[in-house]
Amino acid sequence: MARAVPEAVLALADGTVFRGRAFGAVGETAGELVFNTSMTGYQEILTDPSYEGQLVAMTYPEIGNVGVNREDVESRRPFVRGFVVREYREAPSSWRAEQSLGDYLAHWNIPGIEGIDTRALVRHLRDHGAQEAVLSSVDLDAERLVRRARDTPSMVGQDLVRRVTCEEPYAWEEGPWKLGGYVTADEIAAVVGRPAFKVVAYDFGIKYNILRNLVGVGCAVRVVPAATPARDVLALQPDGVFLSNGPGDPDAVAGAPENVAGLLGRVPVFGICLGHQILGLALGGTTSKLKFGHHGGNQPVQDLATGKVEITSQNHGFVVDMDSLGDRAAVTHVNLNDQTVEGLAVKGQPTFSVQYHPEASPGPHDARYLFQRFVALMERSR
Repeated sequence: MARAVPEAVLALADGTVFRGRAFGAVGETAGELVFNTSMTGYQEILTDPSYEGQLVAMTYPEIGNVGVNREDVESRRPFVRGFVVREYREAPSSWRAEQSLGDYLAHWNIPGIEGIDTRALVRHLRDHGAQEAVLSSVDLDAERLVRRARDTPSMVGQDLVRRVTCEEPYAWEEGPWKLGGYVTADEIAAVVGRPAFKVVAYDFGIKYNILRNLVGVGCAVRVVPAATPARDVLALQPDGVFLSNGPGDPDAVAGAPENVAGLLGRVPVFGICLGHQILGLALGGTTSKLKFGHHGGNQPVQDLATGKVEITSQNHGFVVDMDSLGDRAAVTHVNLNDQTVEGLAVKGQPTFSVQYHPEASPGPHDARYLFQRFVALMERSR
Protein backbone atom coordinates (compact mmCIF):
# COMPACT_ATOMS: atom_id res chain seq x y z
CA MET A 1 0.00 0.00 0.00
CA ALA A 2 1.41 3.37 -1.01
CA ARG A 3 2.14 5.73 1.86
CA ALA A 4 0.12 8.92 2.17
CA VAL A 5 1.98 12.03 1.06
CA PRO A 6 1.19 15.14 3.12
CA GLU A 7 -0.11 18.22 1.37
CA ALA A 8 1.90 21.44 1.41
CA VAL A 9 1.13 25.08 0.65
CA LEU A 10 3.42 27.83 -0.62
CA ALA A 11 1.96 31.27 0.13
CA LEU A 12 3.49 34.52 -1.12
CA ALA A 13 3.18 37.91 0.54
CA ASP A 14 1.24 39.30 -2.43
CA GLY A 15 -1.50 36.69 -1.88
CA THR A 16 -0.43 34.18 -4.55
CA VAL A 17 -0.84 30.59 -3.36
CA PHE A 18 0.43 27.26 -4.73
CA ARG A 19 -0.66 23.86 -3.43
CA GLY A 20 1.42 20.72 -3.78
CA ARG A 21 2.91 17.77 -1.94
CA ALA A 22 5.37 17.87 0.95
CA PHE A 23 8.79 16.25 0.96
CA GLY A 24 11.76 16.64 3.23
CA ALA A 25 10.78 17.84 6.72
CA VAL A 26 7.13 18.17 7.71
CA GLY A 27 6.84 21.66 9.12
CA GLU A 28 6.72 25.35 8.27
CA THR A 29 9.32 27.86 7.17
CA ALA A 30 9.45 31.47 6.02
CA GLY A 31 11.87 33.70 4.13
CA GLU A 32 12.46 35.44 0.83
CA LEU A 33 11.48 33.28 -2.16
CA VAL A 34 13.88 33.30 -5.13
CA PHE A 35 14.39 31.05 -8.16
CA ASN A 36 17.56 29.33 -9.39
CA THR A 37 18.07 28.51 -13.09
CA SER A 38 20.85 25.91 -12.70
CA MET A 39 20.16 22.57 -14.35
CA THR A 40 22.43 20.64 -11.97
CA GLY A 41 24.01 21.06 -8.56
CA TYR A 42 21.06 21.23 -6.18
CA GLN A 43 23.19 19.93 -3.32
CA GLU A 44 25.75 22.70 -3.77
CA ILE A 45 22.88 25.22 -3.92
CA LEU A 46 21.34 23.90 -0.70
CA THR A 47 24.65 24.23 1.15
CA ASP A 48 25.64 27.66 -0.18
CA PRO A 49 25.57 29.99 2.87
CA SER A 50 24.51 32.86 0.57
CA TYR A 51 21.00 31.36 0.68
CA GLU A 52 20.57 31.93 4.42
CA GLY A 53 17.12 33.45 4.94
CA GLN A 54 15.74 32.29 1.59
CA LEU A 55 13.46 29.67 0.04
CA VAL A 56 14.72 28.45 -3.33
CA ALA A 57 12.60 27.35 -6.29
CA MET A 58 14.41 25.34 -8.96
CA THR A 59 13.49 25.98 -12.59
CA TYR A 60 14.80 22.59 -13.73
CA PRO A 61 11.78 20.26 -13.53
CA GLU A 62 13.18 17.05 -11.97
CA ILE A 63 15.16 17.32 -8.75
CA GLY A 64 16.56 14.57 -6.51
CA ASN A 65 17.54 12.06 -9.18
CA VAL A 66 21.22 11.90 -8.10
CA GLY A 67 20.59 11.96 -4.35
CA VAL A 68 23.05 13.48 -1.90
CA ASN A 69 26.65 12.68 -0.98
CA ARG A 70 29.30 13.98 1.42
CA GLU A 71 31.64 15.33 -1.27
CA ASP A 72 29.34 17.85 -2.95
CA VAL A 73 28.59 20.10 0.02
CA GLU A 74 29.73 23.72 -0.02
CA SER A 75 29.59 24.38 3.73
CA ARG A 76 29.07 22.66 7.06
CA ARG A 77 25.31 22.32 6.55
CA PRO A 78 22.46 23.40 4.23
CA PHE A 79 21.34 27.00 4.71
CA VAL A 80 18.31 27.14 2.40
CA ARG A 81 15.15 27.53 4.51
CA GLY A 82 12.77 25.81 2.10
CA PHE A 83 12.98 24.00 -1.25
CA VAL A 84 10.47 24.25 -4.11
CA VAL A 85 10.52 21.87 -7.11
CA ARG A 86 8.27 20.72 -9.92
CA GLU A 87 8.94 17.01 -9.50
CA TYR A 88 10.88 15.35 -6.68
CA ARG A 89 12.55 12.03 -7.52
CA GLU A 90 12.66 10.04 -4.29
CA ALA A 91 14.85 7.12 -5.40
CA PRO A 92 18.30 8.41 -6.47
CA SER A 93 20.10 6.86 -9.44
CA SER A 94 23.80 7.60 -8.98
CA TRP A 95 26.75 5.52 -7.82
CA ARG A 96 27.81 8.46 -5.65
CA ALA A 97 24.48 8.79 -3.82
CA GLU A 98 24.59 8.12 -0.08
CA GLN A 99 21.14 9.43 0.85
CA SER A 100 17.95 10.62 -0.80
CA LEU A 101 17.36 14.36 -1.08
CA GLY A 102 14.16 14.07 0.95
CA ASP A 103 15.91 12.30 3.82
CA TYR A 104 18.70 14.88 3.74
CA LEU A 105 16.24 17.78 4.00
CA ALA A 106 14.33 15.99 6.76
CA HIS A 107 17.56 15.48 8.72
CA TRP A 108 18.21 19.23 8.63
CA ASN A 109 14.55 20.12 9.28
CA ILE A 110 14.08 21.84 5.90
CA PRO A 111 10.56 21.62 4.40
CA GLY A 112 10.10 21.07 0.68
CA ILE A 113 7.16 21.22 -1.72
CA GLU A 114 6.77 19.47 -5.07
CA GLY A 115 4.03 19.11 -7.63
CA ILE A 116 3.50 22.80 -8.30
CA ASP A 117 3.82 24.66 -11.59
CA THR A 118 7.30 26.13 -11.14
CA ARG A 119 7.09 27.78 -14.57
CA ALA A 120 4.13 29.85 -13.40
CA LEU A 121 5.86 30.57 -10.09
CA VAL A 122 9.07 31.77 -11.74
CA ARG A 123 7.21 33.92 -14.22
CA HIS A 124 5.31 35.48 -11.31
CA LEU A 125 8.56 36.27 -9.47
CA ARG A 126 10.08 37.74 -12.63
CA ASP A 127 7.05 39.98 -13.11
CA HIS A 128 6.48 40.97 -9.48
CA GLY A 129 9.87 40.43 -7.88
CA ALA A 130 11.31 38.17 -5.20
CA GLN A 131 9.22 38.41 -2.05
CA GLU A 132 8.62 36.92 1.35
CA ALA A 133 6.82 33.59 1.45
CA VAL A 134 5.76 30.81 3.81
CA LEU A 135 5.96 27.10 3.00
CA SER A 136 3.93 24.85 5.27
CA SER A 137 2.84 21.23 5.51
CA VAL A 138 1.33 21.64 9.00
CA ASP A 139 -1.04 24.54 8.36
CA LEU A 140 -2.87 24.46 5.03
CA ASP A 141 -4.97 27.58 5.56
CA ALA A 142 -3.93 29.88 2.72
CA GLU A 143 -5.18 33.11 4.28
CA ARG A 144 -3.24 32.54 7.51
CA LEU A 145 -0.08 31.67 5.59
CA VAL A 146 -0.33 34.78 3.41
CA ARG A 147 -0.62 36.91 6.54
CA ARG A 148 2.47 35.24 8.00
CA ALA A 149 4.34 35.83 4.75
CA ARG A 150 3.48 39.53 4.93
CA ASP A 151 4.78 39.63 8.51
CA THR A 152 8.10 38.02 7.52
CA PRO A 153 10.97 40.57 7.69
CA SER A 154 12.47 41.76 4.43
CA MET A 155 16.06 40.90 3.54
CA VAL A 156 16.83 44.62 3.47
CA GLY A 157 18.53 45.70 6.68
CA GLN A 158 19.22 42.18 8.00
CA ASP A 159 22.76 41.20 8.94
CA LEU A 160 22.58 37.55 7.90
CA VAL A 161 26.36 37.14 7.79
CA ARG A 162 26.51 36.75 11.57
CA ARG A 163 24.43 33.56 11.22
CA VAL A 164 26.80 31.87 8.78
CA THR A 165 30.35 33.06 9.55
CA CYS A 166 32.83 30.89 11.43
CA GLU A 167 33.29 31.43 15.17
CA GLU A 168 37.07 31.01 15.22
CA PRO A 169 39.87 31.32 12.67
CA TYR A 170 41.04 28.13 10.97
CA ALA A 171 43.48 26.93 8.31
CA TRP A 172 42.19 25.34 5.08
CA GLU A 173 44.44 22.87 3.24
CA GLU A 174 42.14 20.93 0.89
CA GLY A 175 42.73 21.52 -2.81
CA PRO A 176 40.47 20.98 -5.86
CA TRP A 177 38.42 17.81 -6.14
CA LYS A 178 39.70 14.76 -7.98
CA LEU A 179 38.18 11.33 -8.36
CA GLY A 180 38.52 9.59 -5.02
CA GLY A 181 39.45 12.65 -2.99
CA TYR A 182 41.12 16.07 -3.22
CA VAL A 183 44.45 17.39 -4.41
CA THR A 184 46.70 18.08 -1.41
CA ALA A 185 48.59 21.28 -0.69
CA ASP A 186 51.88 19.34 -1.02
CA GLU A 187 50.91 18.12 -4.50
CA ILE A 188 50.08 21.67 -5.56
CA ALA A 189 53.33 23.07 -4.13
CA ALA A 190 55.28 20.55 -6.22
CA VAL A 191 53.53 21.79 -9.37
CA VAL A 192 53.66 25.58 -8.82
CA GLY A 193 57.31 25.47 -7.74
CA ARG A 194 57.27 28.47 -5.40
CA PRO A 195 56.48 29.21 -1.75
CA ALA A 196 52.78 29.43 -0.97
CA PHE A 197 51.16 32.85 -0.81
CA LYS A 198 49.67 33.58 2.61
CA VAL A 199 46.02 34.53 2.10
CA VAL A 200 43.59 35.60 4.80
CA ALA A 201 40.00 34.90 3.75
CA TYR A 202 37.13 36.78 5.37
CA ASP A 203 34.26 34.37 5.98
CA PHE A 204 31.06 36.23 5.16
CA GLY A 205 29.56 32.84 4.20
CA ILE A 206 32.42 31.31 2.25
CA LYS A 207 31.96 28.30 -0.03
CA TYR A 208 34.35 25.37 0.19
CA ASN A 209 35.11 25.46 -3.53
CA ILE A 210 36.46 29.00 -3.22
CA LEU A 211 38.91 27.74 -0.61
CA ARG A 212 39.82 24.75 -2.77
CA ASN A 213 40.55 27.03 -5.72
CA LEU A 214 42.73 29.32 -3.62
CA VAL A 215 44.74 26.31 -2.45
CA GLY A 216 44.77 25.07 -6.05
CA VAL A 217 46.71 28.13 -7.24
CA GLY A 218 49.27 27.80 -4.47
CA CYS A 219 47.85 29.72 -1.51
CA ALA A 220 48.12 28.90 2.18
CA VAL A 221 44.69 29.97 3.41
CA ARG A 222 43.60 31.11 6.84
CA VAL A 223 39.89 31.81 7.26
CA VAL A 224 38.79 34.44 9.77
CA PRO A 225 35.36 35.48 11.12
CA ALA A 226 33.51 38.29 9.37
CA ALA A 227 34.02 40.79 12.20
CA THR A 228 37.82 40.42 12.35
CA PRO A 229 39.39 43.93 12.52
CA ALA A 230 41.72 44.99 9.71
CA ARG A 231 44.61 45.39 12.20
CA ASP A 232 44.32 41.72 13.21
CA VAL A 233 44.36 40.64 9.56
CA LEU A 234 47.41 42.80 8.78
CA ALA A 235 49.16 41.42 11.90
CA LEU A 236 49.15 38.01 10.16
CA GLN A 237 51.32 39.58 7.40
CA PRO A 238 49.32 38.14 4.53
CA ASP A 239 50.36 38.35 0.89
CA GLY A 240 46.71 38.94 0.03
CA VAL A 241 43.22 39.18 1.51
CA PHE A 242 40.12 37.51 0.08
CA LEU A 243 36.55 38.78 0.65
CA SER A 244 34.03 35.96 0.38
CA ASN A 245 30.46 35.53 -0.77
CA GLY A 246 27.64 35.60 1.77
CA PRO A 247 23.95 36.27 2.34
CA GLY A 248 21.70 39.26 2.58
CA ASP A 249 22.09 43.01 2.58
CA PRO A 250 25.75 44.14 2.35
CA ASP A 251 24.91 47.48 3.96
CA ALA A 252 23.77 45.64 7.11
CA VAL A 253 27.03 43.74 7.72
CA ALA A 254 28.27 45.69 10.73
CA GLY A 255 31.86 46.89 10.50
CA ALA A 256 32.74 45.06 7.28
CA PRO A 257 33.14 48.08 4.96
CA GLU A 258 35.29 49.84 7.56
CA ASN A 259 37.53 46.79 7.98
CA VAL A 260 37.96 46.43 4.22
CA ALA A 261 38.72 50.14 3.88
CA GLY A 262 41.53 49.63 6.38
CA LEU A 263 43.13 47.05 4.07
CA LEU A 264 42.98 48.95 0.79
CA GLY A 265 46.34 50.01 -0.56
CA ARG A 266 48.19 47.94 2.04
CA VAL A 267 47.71 44.44 0.61
CA PRO A 268 46.23 42.91 -2.57
CA VAL A 269 42.49 42.26 -2.18
CA PHE A 270 40.14 40.01 -4.19
CA GLY A 271 36.39 39.96 -3.54
CA ILE A 272 33.58 37.73 -4.77
CA CYS A 273 29.81 38.38 -4.57
CA LEU A 274 29.03 39.86 -1.13
CA GLY A 275 32.75 40.60 -0.82
CA HIS A 276 32.47 42.60 -4.06
CA GLN A 277 29.53 44.56 -2.65
CA ILE A 278 31.32 45.24 0.63
CA LEU A 279 34.33 46.48 -1.34
CA GLY A 280 31.99 48.87 -3.15
CA LEU A 281 30.75 50.18 0.20
CA ALA A 282 34.32 50.48 1.50
CA LEU A 283 35.06 52.74 -1.48
CA GLY A 284 32.19 55.02 -0.50
CA GLY A 285 29.67 53.57 -2.95
CA THR A 286 26.12 52.38 -2.34
CA THR A 287 24.21 49.17 -3.01
CA SER A 288 20.60 48.47 -3.87
CA LYS A 289 18.29 45.47 -4.11
CA LEU A 290 17.54 43.86 -7.46
CA LYS A 291 13.98 42.99 -8.45
CA PHE A 292 14.51 39.23 -8.43
CA GLY A 293 18.29 38.86 -8.25
CA HIS A 294 20.66 36.65 -10.20
CA HIS A 295 20.59 33.01 -9.13
CA GLY A 296 21.85 30.28 -11.44
CA GLY A 297 24.63 29.03 -13.68
CA ASN A 298 23.90 30.77 -16.97
CA GLN A 299 24.41 34.52 -16.50
CA PRO A 300 26.31 36.23 -19.37
CA VAL A 301 28.96 38.72 -18.23
CA GLN A 302 31.19 40.83 -20.46
CA ASP A 303 34.76 41.78 -19.61
CA LEU A 304 34.93 45.41 -20.74
CA ALA A 305 38.72 45.30 -21.22
CA THR A 306 38.74 42.38 -23.65
CA GLY A 307 35.17 42.25 -24.90
CA LYS A 308 35.10 38.57 -23.95
CA VAL A 309 31.79 37.14 -22.70
CA GLU A 310 31.81 34.64 -19.84
CA ILE A 311 28.90 32.43 -18.80
CA THR A 312 28.89 32.66 -15.03
CA SER A 313 27.44 31.19 -11.86
CA GLN A 314 25.68 33.78 -9.69
CA ASN A 315 23.76 34.05 -6.46
CA HIS A 316 22.95 37.53 -5.22
CA GLY A 317 20.03 39.86 -4.67
CA PHE A 318 21.90 43.15 -4.23
CA VAL A 319 24.14 45.13 -6.58
CA VAL A 320 26.71 47.92 -6.38
CA ASP A 321 25.28 51.14 -7.81
CA MET A 322 27.48 52.05 -10.77
CA ASP A 323 27.20 55.82 -10.47
CA SER A 324 27.98 55.86 -6.74
CA LEU A 325 31.67 54.99 -7.10
CA GLY A 326 32.79 58.16 -8.85
CA ASP A 327 36.39 57.85 -9.99
CA ARG A 328 37.48 55.63 -7.08
CA ALA A 329 37.07 52.42 -9.06
CA ALA A 330 36.60 51.32 -12.64
CA VAL A 331 33.78 49.01 -13.69
CA THR A 332 35.45 46.02 -15.35
CA HIS A 333 32.52 43.67 -16.01
CA VAL A 334 28.80 44.10 -16.73
CA ASN A 335 25.85 41.73 -16.80
CA LEU A 336 24.53 41.45 -20.35
CA ASN A 337 20.99 40.69 -19.19
CA ASP A 338 20.44 43.91 -17.24
CA GLN A 339 23.71 45.92 -17.52
CA THR A 340 24.37 45.82 -13.76
CA VAL A 341 27.90 45.99 -12.32
CA GLU A 342 29.68 42.60 -12.29
CA GLY A 343 33.28 43.64 -11.62
CA LEU A 344 35.40 46.43 -10.14
CA ALA A 345 39.07 47.39 -10.11
CA VAL A 346 40.37 49.97 -7.65
CA LYS A 347 42.44 52.62 -9.38
CA GLY A 348 46.09 52.64 -8.38
CA GLN A 349 45.74 49.64 -6.05
CA PRO A 350 46.12 45.84 -6.41
CA THR A 351 42.43 45.32 -5.66
CA PHE A 352 39.61 43.88 -7.75
CA SER A 353 36.30 42.10 -7.31
CA VAL A 354 33.55 40.33 -9.23
CA GLN A 355 29.87 39.94 -8.48
CA TYR A 356 29.74 36.38 -9.81
CA HIS A 357 31.25 33.05 -8.69
CA PRO A 358 34.41 31.98 -10.54
CA GLU A 359 34.61 28.89 -8.32
CA ALA A 360 31.25 27.70 -9.78
CA SER A 361 30.05 24.59 -7.92
CA PRO A 362 27.62 24.43 -9.53
CA GLY A 363 28.11 26.16 -12.84
CA PRO A 364 30.55 26.85 -15.68
CA HIS A 365 34.28 27.35 -15.18
CA ASP A 366 34.77 30.24 -17.61
CA ALA A 367 35.96 32.62 -14.88
CA ARG A 368 38.29 30.35 -12.92
CA TYR A 369 41.27 32.31 -14.29
CA LEU A 370 40.45 35.07 -11.77
CA PHE A 371 42.18 33.07 -9.02
CA GLN A 372 45.36 33.22 -11.10
CA ARG A 373 44.85 36.97 -11.51
CA PHE A 374 44.84 37.29 -7.72
CA VAL A 375 48.10 35.31 -7.56
CA ALA A 376 49.66 37.60 -10.18
CA LEU A 377 48.80 40.64 -8.05
CA MET A 378 50.41 39.03 -5.01
CA GLU A 379 53.53 38.16 -7.02
CA ARG A 380 53.95 41.76 -8.11
CA SER A 381 53.41 43.01 -4.55
CA ARG A 382 55.85 40.65 -2.82
